Amino acid sequence: MTAVILTIGDEILIGQITDTNSGYIAKALDKIGIRTVEMLSIGDDRDQILDTFGYLQDKVDLVIITGGLGPTKDDITKKTICEYFNDHLVVNPDVLAHIEDMWRNLFKREISQVNRDQALVPSSSTVLFNRYGTAPGMWLQKGQTVFISLPGVPYEMKGIVEHEIIPKLVREYDRPYIVHKTILTYGVGESVIAERIEDWENNLPEFIKLAYLPAPGRVRLRLTARGKDKTIIENAIAEKVTSLSGIIGDIIVGYDDEEVLEAVVGKLLTERKQSVSTAESCTGGKIAQTLTSIPGSSQYYKGSIVSYAEEVKTEVLGVSKQTIEKHTVVSAEVAKEMAQSAQRILKTDYAIGITGNAGPTTDDTDKGVGIVFIAVATPDGVVVEEFNFGQPRDKVIDRSVNKSLEMLRQEILKR
Repeated sequence: MTAVILTIGDEILIGQITDTNSGYIAKALDKIGIRTVEMLSIGDDRDQILDTFGYLQDKVDLVIITGGLGPTKDDITKKTICEYFNDHLVVNPDVLAHIEDMWRNLFKREISQVNRDQALVPSSSTVLFNRYGTAPGMWLQKGQTVFISLPGVPYEMKGIVEHEIIPKLVREYDRPYIVHKTILTYGVGESVIAERIEDWENNLPEFIKLAYLPAPGRVRLRLTARGKDKTIIENAIAEKVTSLSGIIGDIIVGYDDEEVLEAVVGKLLTERKQSVSTAESCTGGKIAQTLTSIPGSSQYYKGSIVSYAEEVKTEVLGVSKQTIEKHTVVSAEVAKEMAQSAQRILKTDYAIGITGNAGPTTDDTDKGVGIVFIAVATPDGVVVEEFNFGQPRDKVIDRSVNKSLEMLRQEILKR
């Protein structure tokens, strides 16, 4: 079963808002065996909407549309759908009751006619209940293609997808099984990994595909298998993951999208009943933000001192002024003292200290843009490494965060 996701709205085309709906919908469809073959964005234009509907008709099984269902006059999707389906709008009493209830009990204001009009739906449509808003979803079919129209507000769209669309698709359609397995690697680039696993990749069965998903400092390897027999494809995936571990086990840190490095580190610290803190300069608190993005991180993460200015390093962290004068603020010695101070002040088993030049300019130092020193204080001492992460600024910061967590993980595993 194939799908196209279509977003409607001038605000997307001019970059005023970012389309996050398409990714969510594609992921939800993939989990139930429906393959998204294309994502399209078009403006609020009647002719363009009609042309796109006609282009997609009978080419795919499913077209999911988001946007253009609000109460304002420029939201034209519903009217254009009626034109395409040679249909007319009727009031859906259940939707109207829901809208009136929301305005009376939640908004506590007098409802206007323009809001009542959101209860108008094409007469041939199946209404998809919107529990978080007033604009309902609509399910219509023409020829071999089902068209589903959803509001563009993300939390409203997600509610309809989760509670209405996915259960209906599962009930009514026979779909193949799709199994994914993601292997998370750190510290080695995509081209190096490809060279190391070339023979393994060449021997993958035809129904298993490999995708490289690189990011600064990390590469995810995603295996995808499709088939009618779930047990067969799950066993095949498991076998290939086991053999891959024998080839690049030294750089594998976890599995599946949810098991990102910050979650791996958190799991290790939780299991050992240990804690970590951070003292950040060039990353500006992003290591702390990354660590605390994991639910339950308060069990092991104690806090951060963001010592962006030199005086914060000396007056709050207690980094020696003599150390800075002798080695400059961007140095292994300063990173080491930052980590040790965070470990002492925040009373943690481990601490990360980081200083560097993210760019585009440099501090009062002889080190160029992209040079970063990362220190990890452990129960037994401190390790410090120097890196050159190049440019631009965002890349330097992202790679610094990843390398800091990678070093922390390595030190935890040594003990």
